[in-house]
Amino acid sequence: QVQLVESGGGLVQVGGSLRLSCAVSGRTLSSYIVGWFRQAPGQEREFVAFIGWRSGTANHADSLKGRFTISRDYAANTAYLQMNSLKPEDTALYYCAATRSGGTRSSNYDAWGQGTQVTVSA
Repeated sequence: QVQLVESGGGLVQVGGSLRLSCAVSGRTLSSYIVGWFRQAPGQEREFVAFIGWRSGTANHADSLKGRFTISRDYAANTAYLQMNSLKPEDTALYYCAATRSGGTRSSNYDAWGQGTQVTVSA
């Protein structure tokens, strides 16, 4: 069983940056993939990025490439999401999640954090 706890959300102005953190704990983490998703009010949960915990290989949503970057600190058991050039449409609840199967579908992920709110003001 994997547990995830997000932090780092907040209120930021348009064009600003935030770095979200996801503390990951549990056994056999090296076999997992950790992803970030977001959900705005009234919208479906949207894939942001994922990273292989052992390999460090990352994949990002095409629409967010160049602005958002996922990374992980293997020794610290923490995943990060660096978000730059933020826009009002990035406002959402951001979740980290874990899966052994991978992919961009939220249904593939079976462990979730509680989410951290990101609000981008115009």
